[in-house]
Amino acid sequence: MTEFRYDEMTTRNRGFVTEAEQARLRAARVLIPGVGGMGGAAFMALVRAGVGRFAIADIDTFEVSNLNRQLFATLDTVGQDKAAAARAGALRINPEAEIELLGAEWTDALERLVPASDVIVNGMDDAAAGVHLYRRAAAHGRTVIDAYASPLPSVTVVRPEAPRPEARLGYPTVGVDWTAVTPEMRTECLQREIEYVLTHSSSHAHVDLDIAAEVAAGKRSRFSFATMVTMAGTMMAEEAIRVILGRSGGTDHRGYFFNPHRMRVEGPKPTPIAAMRGFAVRRFMQKMMA
Repeated sequence: MTEFRYDEMTTRNRGFVTEAEQARLRAARVLIPGVGGMGGAAFMALVRAGVGRFAIADIDTFEVSNLNRQLFATLDTVGQDKAAAARAGALRINPEAEIELLGAEWTDALERLVPASDVIVNGMDDAAAGVHLYRRAAAHGRTVIDAYASPLPSVTVVRPEAPRPEARLGYPTVGVDWTAVTPEMRTECLQREIEYVLTHSSSHAHVDLDIAAEVAAGKRSRFSFATMVTMAGTMMAEEAIRVILGRSGGTDHRGYFFNPHRMRVEGPKPTPIAAMRGFAVRRFMQKMMA
């Protein structure tokens, strides 16, 4: 078996990061709830970048439909716990990595996990758990890296002082205990997120709108595609590294969309334009879901 040496694994990182910065990455700890699609891609990128400590969580097992996009999903891992399989895969890259493994109990452990982490990468799509995660991150002064439910790769960086997504996007969960969030609220949260995506990006031009309407109505699972998911996960990992190293630049809590079809970055629209587009989008969504 080939002998592992951390310095040798990360030797080609030089030029992008200094020796001191590589040491900071090795000492950093990242919390990643959800290691399937985007979360799994971000996790793999961070492991390969040399981040040395993680806490990862997932409540699902890999299935055949995950093979189209989730980097730790293989025929060998189908049926296995996602977090356990992702941990095993990560240790085959860096056997010295420290990886704490969690399941459904991760939401009860946030008072310990959040302050112990340098940054959080949100890889799950549960609205209620997401509300809980963001609230605890703000309370403990931690930044959350996230992405939209979008067919275009996207990324957001929600620092402790930034507005929470539930307030910014108008979720019905504001002021509601996260354990009291109903299925109807979850569906409305997704619809508000999709409304933002359609208002501030050209996502509608690159997907089947009939299927998108079924997703928005809660009638089918979100659709995903390998290139879009892995690009978004890599963008999330890049922003996480920026936070760990204290580098300037990057995006903010509103984030941006990368459009590989038109080779451009799409960002938040000015308020007057967003208001007009938002009105049209709401009417469009109502018609599509009717």
